[in-house]
Order: sequence, then structure tokens, then C-alpha cells
Amino acid sequence: MSGTTLLLNLAGAIALLLWGTHMISTALLRGFGTQLRNWMGRNLNNRWMALLSGIGITGVLQSSTAVSMMATSFTAAGTLSLAPALAVMLGANIGSTLVVQLLSFDTSLATPIMLLAGFIVYRLRDDSRYESIGCALIGLGLMLLALGLLSATLSHMEATSVFRAVMQSLDGDLIIAVVAAVLLTWLCHSSVAVVLLIASLAGAGMMAPVTAMALVLGANVGGALPSVLSAGSTVARRLPVGNLLIRLLGTVLLLPWLPLLANQLAQTNLGPAHLVVYLHTAFNLALAVLCIGLIEPMANGLSRLFPQQERPADPGMPQYLDEAGLEVANIGLSNAVREALRLADMASLMLNQVLQLFEKPDQAAFDKVRQLDHSVDLLSAAIRAYLADIGQDGLSDDDADRAQEILMFVINLEHAGDILSNLAQLAIRRARRGEHFSTFEMQHIQGLHLALLDSLNLAITAFLREDIAAANRLVSHKEIVRQLEARASREHFRKLQNDKTAWAESGDIFQRVLRDYRRVHHHIAALGYPVLERNTLDTPNL
Repeated sequence: MSGTTLLLNLAGAIALLLWGTHMISTALLRGFGTQLRNWMGRNLNNRWMALLSGIGITGVLQSSTAVSMMATSFTAAGTLSLAPALAVMLGANIGSTLVVQLLSFDTSLATPIMLLAGFIVYRLRDDSRYESIGCALIGLGLMLLALGLLSATLSHMEATSVFRAVMQSLDGDLIIAVVAAVLLTWLCHSSVAVVLLIASLAGAGMMAPVTAMALVLGANVGGALPSVLSAGSTVARRLPVGNLLIRLLGTVLLLPWLPLLANQLAQTNLGPAHLVVYLHTAFNLALAVLCIGLIEPMANGLSRLFPQQERPADPGMPQYLDEAGLEVANIGLSNAVREALRLADMASLMLNQVLQLFEKPDQAAFDKVRQLDHSVDLLSAAIRAYLADIGQDGLSDDDADRAQEILMFVINLEHAGDILSNLAQLAIRRARRGEHFSTFEMQHIQGLHLALLDSLNLAITAFLREDIAAANRLVSHKEIVRQLEARASREHFRKLQNDKTAWAESGDIFQRVLRDYRRVHHHIAALGYPVLERNTLDTPNL
């Protein structure tokens, strides 16, 4: 077999291994990511529970990077303190070693079983959960198949002079071996795949045990780099940097003792491949034992090293749309929800500013409404673009429904903001003409204003909590607002019949205000329908 053919076979086997790992992680996150994330948020109250959670979830997802991203999203949001998050990562590092342990055994029979089982489960039912489990099983089968191809290819490569020369160059310098493994793991974004590759190389006799051990240390350091580089904010860097520092500390402490450790282990009956796997596990277990008691001072130090950044001056600039969340659908959706709630806060502030303009016209209040409208448009566009990029590998049915809810929430609030901006222009234009709303008119405007605020609060509750009762109350408020508008219009018309001169001054403007307040409420009330429809309830007619 030629050298080119061998390299192509090697690259193909590695690519298949990485793809299998990717399939498992993305499939399970797509199907069960929301449940996993919610469970993490409820149960990470102490370091030991956090440690065990990290082990278990990583064992299921087969990706410590995915767990790191979920934990990072909690810490960035402030829902999970940094100390238990560090414990989660210690557990995640152990969990990834268990995956390596499992895949290091003879799995020749398991490969066709996993592929067949995955295909059957995938086609069993038209349900996103079954499809996710099926894809995960197929991904595991592909990983096992890749390991078999890798072993067969390496047995042929052992005889080539070029490959032997490369391996011999690594044998000469442990630091070079560590750096090479760091770079390879960073490029592959999978410490599991790289450690399995190292085990295959060691098992084929292509490197000395001490070199294989140095490569394992480098793979552990490299596995922490993707999360660090993808962190989108200063606060979000705390956890991945802490995980990187822990792994670096362990590598620096162990590296000088590797030759002695290799000589001691040579006296045992362990084969080179199992030596690599066991070292990987022992290294992460030792780090967890040593560092679990130090996570509090480490958290304090990382908080000082990466302080909370000041909020941007323009509220329209997104604060939570982290690019790292795009790779995990439920994290990205959570980020979008947080920005959507900021949008709702700005809409509430616009409502109050418009009422202030009606009561006491002021240029500063008008400028603030215009700025808020600009910020709403800017943030709305950012959220819509972010939602379009979430879940490039596909969304589960629940996540797709939630994405649609967020999109409708954002669009309706943007339209409501546009109408409120027009009302502000109307108020300031009338003030410039020296006209003012009468006491009668202000009483009705204030009544509509309070009704809109109540509905907006119900809309936020329904959206955030999936609250069906709040959604039903919100929809029923449409009739209340319609009645308020109709009564105000009738009473105003009667007053104008008694004073014909008042019509030219205020009649048309007041009617426009009533109409626009009802239009604003229409967009707010529309936020309740997605919640009702998602829960398969009967909704009132639009």
C-alpha cells in the first residue's frame, strides 16, 4: 500500500471518528438538551453534586466541550456560581475518560449492533426524541467502526520509514510531544478522539510509552482550548480559563516525573494502549481530588481576573448573544430569550415615556422615545439574525417551536415600538401648536395605558414561563381594551356634539390616539397565541 493511500485512509478514519463524536453530542443535545440544561440548573447546588453531574452528563453526551458550554452559559447568566461550575468541569473531564475507557475494549461485535439498532430506532417513530437516540447510536457505531479502520491503517503505517521518523522525533523531546498533542486536539475539538488515536499508535508500537503519556497530557490541555477561544464575554471566559489552568497545572506538575512513572509502569503487565487510557483517567481523577477543595479560592481569583464588564451605552446592542451558544440549540435559545426580555423592558419604558409626553410634553422625553425605538429595532434585528443561525445541525420539535415563539415575541414588540414612536411624534407635534389634552382625554388615555401595562406583564409571564393561564388572560384583555376604546370614543363624540369648535382642535387627534393604543395592544395580545397553540389548547378567534 502506497504512502498516499495510507495517509488518505488515516485521515478518513480520523474524520469518521470525529464525525461519530459530533453526531452523538449534537443528537442528544437536540433531543434532550433542554431537559439536561434545566436539570443542571436545578441540581448544581454543591460541589459534590456538581462533580457527579459533570461525570454523568459527559458520559451521556460524550463531549466535555458541550458540558463546558452549558455550564458557561449558566455562569454568564448568573444562575450558577463559578465554584460549582468549576466542579462540573472537573466531573466532565472524568466523564470524558470513561468514554475512552469504554471504547478502548474490543468492540468488533458491537459496531454492527449499534449501527443496526440506531437505524431501527431512528425509523421506528416520527418523533424527534427517537430520531435523536437513533442518531446517537449510529454515531457510536461510526466511532467504533472508525477505531477499527484506524487500527488496521496504523498496522500498515508502522512499516513506513517516514512515519517512524516522525514518531522518533517526538520521542526525543517530551515538551514537543505535549505541544503537538495540544495543537492536534485543538484542531480536532475532541480530546476523546485524540486520546483514542494516541492509544492506537501506542498499541501498534509506534512510540515509546513515555512519549504516549506526554501526548495524553497535551491532549488534556488542548481539550480545554476550544471553550476558551469561543467565549464571547469577559464573564464567560472565567470557567473555561479556570478549566484550562487546572489542566495546565496538572501537566506542569506531572511532566517532569513521566520518565520515572513510565519505568515503574513498565514493570506491570499493562499494554501500551491500556497504559494510555488508564493514565488519562488517573490524571483527571487526581486533578478532581486535588482541586475540588480549592474551587472557592480559584473562583474568587478568576472573578478578579475577569471582572464584570460595563454594560454598553446603547441598550440596542446585544449583551447575551454569545456565538458559542449557536452550536448548542438550547443555550442559544436561552440567550435569545434574555435579549427578548430586554426588548420587553424597553417597550414598557416607551409606554411610560409616551404617557409622560401626553401629560407634559417635553423634548427630552421625545428624544428618549426615539432613541428607545431605534434601540428596539437594532436589538430586534440582532435577535432575529441570531435565531436564524441557531441549530445549524437541526432543531428538535420543541426547540423549533420555542424559536418561533421568540421570533413572534420580538417581531410584535418591534411593531408595537413603531406605533409608540408615532404616538410620541403626535404628542410633540400637538404641543408645538400650543394644544394640550383635556382632563377628560387624559383620563381615558391613562386607563388604556394601565391596561396595556397589565397586558405586557401578562405577555412576559406567558412567554417566560409557558404560562397557559397568563396567556388566556392576555387574550381576554383584547375585549377589555376594545371596550375602553369604544366607551372613550362614544363619550368624546358626545362632548364634541356640544362644542362644535373643539372638533377641529382635538377630535381627530384623540381618535388617532385611541386607535393607536388599541393597535399596540393588538401586538401585545398576539404574544399569547403561540403559547396556547403550542400547548394544543383552543384559542379565541383573532
